[in-house]
Amino acid sequence: MPKDGLERRGPGPSAGGPRQKPREELRVLTPRQIFDHLDRYVIGQRAAKRAVATAAHQHLKRIEQRRLGAKTLLRKSNLLLMGPTGCGKTHIARNLAELLEVPFTVVDATEYTEAGYYGKDVEVMVAELLFKSGHSIDATERGIIFIDEIDKIARRSGSLRTGAGSRDIGGEGVQQALLKLLEGREIFVPLNVTQHWNKHDFVQVDTNDILFVCAGTFTDLHQAQVDKQVGFGAEGRKQGTVRLRVKELIEYGMLAELLGRLPVQVQLCELTRDELYEVLTVPPDSLAREYKDAIALDGATLDLREGALRAIVEYAVEKRLGARGLRSILEEVLADVLFDAPERRGETIVVDRAYCEARLTSLQAAAIRD
Repeated sequence: MPKDGLERRGPGPSAGGPRQKPREELRVLTPRQIFDHLDRYVIGQRAAKRAVATAAHQHLKRIEQRRLGAKTLLRKSNLLLMGPTGCGKTHIARNLAELLEVPFTVVDATEYTEAGYYGKDVEVMVAELLFKSGHSIDATERGIIFIDEIDKIARRSGSLRTGAGSRDIGGEGVQQALLKLLEGREIFVPLNVTQHWNKHDFVQVDTNDILFVCAGTFTDLHQAQVDKQVGFGAEGRKQGTVRLRVKELIEYGMLAELLGRLPVQVQLCELTRDELYEVLTVPPDSLAREYKDAIALDGATLDLREGALRAIVEYAVEKRLGARGLRSILEEVLADVLFDAPERRGETIVVDRAYCEARLTSLQAAAIRD
């Protein structure tokens, strides 16, 4: 396979031998350092952040041992994050990649089909990581691939037989194709992501040190958990408070072999009202600070009162939108403010609870009319 223009940056492994010692030592962060970084940007989910920090630390130690040419018994700690939408699954993985300073890519499991069918082969997700790393194979082999919507490729065939036979090209077939990537082996990766069907330009990549973080909502399972408890004490139960068992995931349609290659299984809970309020205000990249900076660039000052932010949180909880829905709600509330801001240079624009509730009420009325 041609490898023109693709040279390993830094000392790579010699042919048939162990990896050579690199010029620069890999910075192995402790679980506490990783947790503290995640804690600044990710609100709540303490147990999930601890589990991710520990798995990342083990991953860094394993890479360091292999780069030094030493034998190690450490195995790759791929992760499976389970939780309702808007609880921070993608946010945790993205901030982890920024801290570790490794290439990072987010892929959607629903875009892939098993080999031989129209759609992306699973090797394309490694090709996207290769593209993000500037076509550095060494950097790619230390990267992180975040596979979202992993629950959408659950086995759908079962005992059902249709005109297409028992093939499940977007479900069980993709799970089977992922096994070789998750376990770690050398695969041929297409160089051109947009023309992955072209079978000529490929390069060999070892996935042994690529960390895979899979995430899914498993909506049906969470809904079943919420509905199990009725009567006294059922009020206020949150999604994700009951631990999912491997047996339930297998019955859902996940392959036991796939779950075995995802040893770190973390369950995230639905965010509370107070945690959603902290999402709006506490992190260095919080939404409240972002919109204040946007208005400041127009020469005006935005005064977001606590009552307004509380109203936004209550609306998000009522509609079960999670943290992901906070931005769309803020966009709706501040639509007129953002439009008029350049014409109000030097002024202070106050957004209080009454203004916010009026905007949200009109939004609901428009939705009902539609």
